[in-house]
Amino acid sequence: MSQVNKETKVERKPKVESYDIAKSDETLHLAVDLAKFIKENRLYQNIQGKEYVNVEGWQYAGSRLGILPVVEHVVNISTDEEIKYQAKVNLLDLRSQQVVGAGFAICSNKEQGKKYYQEFAIASMAQTRAIGKAYRNILAWIIRAAGYEPTPVEEMDYGGNESSAKPAVPTEKKATMKAASATPVAEKAEVDEQVAGVRYASAKQKEEIIRLLNNPVITRQEKTKMLLNINRFDEERAAQAIEKLKKVIEDREDGQSAAA
Repeated sequence: MSQVNKETKVERKPKVESYDIAKSDETLHLAVDLAKFIKENRLYQNIQGKEYVNVEGWQYAGSRLGILPVVEHVVNISTDEEIKYQAKVNLLDLRSQQVVGAGFAICSNKEQGKKYYQEFAIASMAQTRAIGKAYRNILAWIIRAAGYEPTPVEEMDYGGNESSAKPAVPTEKKATMKAASATPVAEKAEVDEQVAGVRYASAKQKEEIIRLLNNPVITRQEKTKMLLNINRFDEERAAQAIEKLKKVIEDREDGQSAAA
């Protein structure tokens, strides 16, 4: 490949596939896309005849708008009788680098269905709820336009799926197993990070990942998969993802140039 071709490749700017929350016509298009994506990936739960979107669905909507959550704090406010955590999450607009929203949430093992949750699961749920709450504060109308209830599943105080789990006084082992099985899927991916005390990916790393994902050679399926997991990345995983994306883009662009 000539030097001229290399320079041309570097200078080419990929088209960014995203929406602007300030433009109602664009966000209505997003609502249509969102309804299809949530349905196809079953990112919702039917509670008493109404459909509520999981936090992953809210994250997908936010990522399409260039708005990502940044955890400000997760604080242990437990007592001798209760395991309790509070979390605060800010929403960062990657275009303006401004905080455009926030969410605050608490989780306790005194809640229905959480009696046997381990401490890390309580802390993780507080964080998950705060993310959902933050997005709800600014994106509820888009979720409603997509045909779903404007409240994240994780905010619902609903024990409808707990009735079948009525163990006798459990042993410590049974309690651990129950906590693991009761923990929602959205939390399980965060558990190892909470236990290890790792540092989450920075806003700058997330911005770089999204920039790379918007390259035309990255497929929609690849983009969607990574966007759904981006908020669970620690700094090391984010760095690995960035390097992998750069290599994939370079290999595919070289392949296209060779084919041409």
